[in-house]
Amino acid sequence: MRPLVEEVRSCQKCGLWKSRRNAVPGEGSLDSVVIFVGEAPGYWEDVKGRPFVGAAGKLLDGLLAGIGLSRGVVYIANILKCRPPENRDPRPDEIRLCTPYLDQQMEIIKSRFIVTLGRHSTAHMLSKAGLNVMGITKVRGKISKVNLWGSEVSVLPTYHPAAALYNVKLKEDLERDFQLLKEEIEKLSFRSS
Repeated sequence: MRPLVEEVRSCQKCGLWKSRRNAVPGEGSLDSVVIFVGEAPGYWEDVKGRPFVGAAGKLLDGLLAGIGLSRGVVYIANILKCRPPENRDPRPDEIRLCTPYLDQQMEIIKSRFIVTLGRHSTAHMLSKAGLNVMGITKVRGKISKVNLWGSEVSVLPTYHPAAALYNVKLKEDLERDFQLLKEEIEKLSFRSS
């Protein structure tokens, strides 16, 4: 993974490198059973070069703790590795140029579960299975089985934690989705033993 991380840090494929402080390659366990995929780094992520370290990261940490997980046992990445100006939405050309890095990360880790955090990461991951996503609300909390790396992978779309910071009602949906993830991981552990 180290050569990939260095490639991300020196990337100049799109214009986002010009305004970044730090690229945010992703972090966590390479043996993780689950990968969390966000959309793009925000202000604090750009400052620190790590994913989900701002207010949304604190909420993500709490959601993980609520199901008995921590950052050390999962992998966290984004579809974009650099912060878009003013935290604007990722543009299609930026997604196209940057997601090969994410695809390589996922191929290295080969997790059984991918939790997409937000509409852009959900649209990207489900498009790999030929599914067209019109909005996060229609697919959130519903597991889709997709074939990646020659194996079946479960994709669980949910809201981006930042959305729950602005709309408290979404936090309950996030908590339910994380409980569903916990149940699915427990089923996998039960079948493996």
